[in-house]
Order: sequence, then structure tokens, then C-alpha cells
Amino acid sequence: MGSVASKASGRAALTDPGYQAFLVLRTAFTVAPILFGLDKFANLLVDWPTYLAPWIDGIVPGTAQQAMYAVGVVEILAGIVVALTPRFGGLLVAAWLAGIIINLLTFPGFYDVALRDFGLFLAAVALARLAVRYAAGEPAPTGSAR
Repeated sequence: MGSVASKASGRAALTDPGYQAFLVLRTAFTVAPILFGLDKFANLLVDWPTYLAPWIDGIVPGTAQQAMYAVGVVEILAGIVVALTPRFGGLLVAAWLAGIIINLLTFPGFYDVALRDFGLFLAAVALARLAVRYAAGEPAPTGSAR
């Protein structure tokens, strides 16, 4: 059983807006990549192969759908990494989103999606930065920034 002080400290952490933001981003970047990764195998949300730039489709082995299977596996793993180590996982997701943005900007029709993914990229970087302070195993937050 935890001490009264640690329970009070836990309640105080839950009222910290920075910690709340960390929890929201960690949850979102755990759940969303896993769900989107799983959908690469089902194509329920969208026909994912249409989002693969033709030049990338031309250099990866197999079909565009087979490439999406690989993408799905990476996304599922990225979501798991965020859940376990958000400090690294946030950067991993940000790097993955940067690759997606480059893919989307290299052929017409998906510039709006690229812009949305840039917003997600920024949020993933914010998660990684917040994890420096709030992830499990880190020292308790202090008044000074790291």
C-alpha cells in the first residue's frame, strides 16, 4: 500500500496540466497507430494503397497492398513502443510521420492529409518532450526545465 504522501502526490500529478497533456498524447499515440496499423490489413477506413506514392510503389517489392501490410506492422509496433517508452516512442512516431508526409507531398491529391500529418508530427514531438518530465521512471517534476 502506498503512503498518504505518495497518494497525495499522485492526485496532485493528475491535476497538473502538463501531466494531463502527456496522458492525452500518450494515449492517442498508443491507440491510433495500433488501430491504423490493424486497418492496413482490412482497409475498412480507407483504401490504404492509394496513399502510397507511385515512385515508392515502384521501388518496394510486391504490391502496394503488401507494402501497406509492412506499414501496418510498423505502426502497430510504434504504438506499443509509445505505450512502453513514450520518450523514444514519440520520436519514433514523429520520424514515421515525417516519412508519411514526404510520401504524401511527392504526388498530388493528398496535400491536405500531409498538412494534418504535420500537426500529428508536432504532437508526437510534444509527447516525446513531455515524456522527459512525466514518463514513469523519471524523477519527479521540479520547478526547473530539463
